[in-house]
Amino acid sequence: MDIVRIVMLGVAGTLLGIQFKNGKPEYGLYIGVCVSLLIFLQITGYLVEMKDSLQSLGSFLGQSGGYLGILLKVTGITYLCELGSGICKDAGYQAVAAQIELFGKIMVLLTGMPVLLSLIETISGFMA
Repeated sequence: MDIVRIVMLGVAGTLLGIQFKNGKPEYGLYIGVCVSLLIFLQITGYLVEMKDSLQSLGSFLGQSGGYLGILLKVTGITYLCELGSGICKDAGYQAVAAQIELFGKIMVLLTGMPVLLSLIETISGFMA
């Protein structure tokens, strides 16, 4: 069970980080970042499987399958920004974390713009 392994890694890393935080706070930070990156690397394998499944689903949808690619990009942007923001917050850099979150929101908006434009075209087609 991969979920048990990931949870145990997270709990063990957290407990180890707490132990080091009292004596050498920078070691606690390094442990937290390493555990976060290890968990994220485990997630990427599943993301590849999900991408392949969604691409096969997109082939059945034809023209509308392009929107699944946009959905994947938006999801990826969200996960990456959340990971980076969380690491920065743990390190005490809330301002940097806020900038990462702001950049992520802008990128999600820009990535989803083709969907919005298509929706506006469809609505204007019904109105005419």
